[in-house]
Amino acid sequence: MATPATQVFVWKGTDRAGKKTKGEISSSSVVAAKAALRKKGIRSKSVKKKSAGLFSFSFGSTITPADIALFTRQLATMMKAGVPLVQSFEIVAGGVENTAVRDLIRNISNEVSSGNSFAASVRAQPREYFDDLFCNLIEAGEQAGALETMLDRLATYKEKSEALKAKIKSAMNYPIAVLVIAGIVTAILLIKVVPQFDMVFSGFGAELPEFTQMVVAMSEFMQKWWLIILGVIAASYFSYKQAFKRSQKVRDTQDRLILKLPILGNIIEKSCIARFARTLSTTFSAGVPLVDALESVSGAAGNVVFKDAILRIRNDVSGGVQLNHAMRQTEVFPSMVVQMVAIGEESGALDAMLDKSASYYEEMVDNAVDGLTSLMEPLIMAFLGVVIGGMMVAMYLPIFQMGKAVGG
Repeated sequence: MATPATQVFVWKGTDRAGKKTKGEISSSSVVAAKAALRKKGIRSKSVKKKSAGLFSFSFGSTITPADIALFTRQLATMMKAGVPLVQSFEIVAGGVENTAVRDLIRNISNEVSSGNSFAASVRAQPREYFDDLFCNLIEAGEQAGALETMLDRLATYKEKSEALKAKIKSAMNYPIAVLVIAGIVTAILLIKVVPQFDMVFSGFGAELPEFTQMVVAMSEFMQKWWLIILGVIAASYFSYKQAFKRSQKVRDTQDRLILKLPILGNIIEKSCIARFARTLSTTFSAGVPLVDALESVSGAAGNVVFKDAILRIRNDVSGGVQLNHAMRQTEVFPSMVVQMVAIGEESGALDAMLDKSASYYEEMVDNAVDGLTSLMEPLIMAFLGVVIGGMMVAMYLPIFQMGKAVGG
């Protein structure tokens, strides 16, 4: 008999103390979701299937990976101080301003209070908040009786991962934002400013310079078609976003193309190597078997090229091949990382060697992003000067020529 598909339901109700609460729960049906809520001591007032429309926008509080990293760090601190797990949840939730995060923490707390393990409780939450890696490490910590130590390692891992992602985003967002603003300013000049000059030029009775004629022609084109151009850009953007969200092939193609970009592709590649080394170091030091650790690492690779390579490594390692040999055969990882792994395997300090490799490549990414930012600033200023300044020169060029003619 087939197992019913699990769905996400949004619920509102009151807890045992009569306090209003709300959240999300994964279940096979509304009836099953209500039954699960009753077991937790929650009297549900409404249980609805979470909507996922074609264009869904959320204007309320959202939960970011940085919120999860902060929650993990706070929970690790509480438990290291000897505070019981359920009480730690309440203390952390009480200090959170984001209502969505607070509800998420209380959902986990209710699960644990009803007798479930911490690992099972986080697995019951939406996967976008707690991936398999997070859940597996929590489970390993509970089984080893060292949950507070595992939470501390997990918090460090999440903090470093988020810092690395922030670096990559800053390298990509800055030039994109400047180019978008430049495009908007150029469009405004062509649609609103250039036509004013064109009206003046029409009374000159002389042929305009070719450069000016080109800019005037661009202005006339933009005045006629700007609404359609804007619609095409918006439709293309939303179509791509939906295709990226729904199609694995589109996501994989983007991952492969990004690695081929000049400069930026090299930074992305180094970040993937750093993430691989950091994640494998964290999971392996937690006592997770190497084959299982590689399974979790593949999901956190951040790029399909590295994900496929890690899965091939896992298959080779499960067949008896040493990790460093399997890595070398993929031809994806640099020789320095492979050599560090080989030293770690020989010395029995694989997690330490992976940690050093991760730190090295994280520093390389930091330096590369700083260098890229320093390089991009003058290039972008030069680009803006050529585009905006060129348009201004084109508009004033006929006036300059007329002044010369009058002066002659």
